[in-house]
Amino acid sequence: MIEAIIMMLVVGAVLGAALGVANKVFYVEPDTRVDDLTAMLPGYNCGGCGFPGCAGLAQALADGEADVTACKPSKQDAKDKIKEYLAK
Repeated sequence: MIEAIIMMLVVGAVLGAALGVANKVFYVEPDTRVDDLTAMLPGYNCGGCGFPGCAGLAQALADGEADVTACKPSKQDAKDKIKEYLAK
């Protein structure tokens, strides 16, 4: 019985260490462009652009599948700011 408990502790420690190493080795930096673009859009979620809300348009803009002119309620200075952001 005590051998089984010790074995489970050892297996748990080994798997925990393996997960910790895998977290460091396979870490992927998150893409913050979609969040940044969503913040720059007006936030009306009207769907006038043909995408499901501002987050959908932001994802399409980040992927290069849409143009900022698709957002009808956005003002021209906001569109220019988004174009400038995407040019970087």
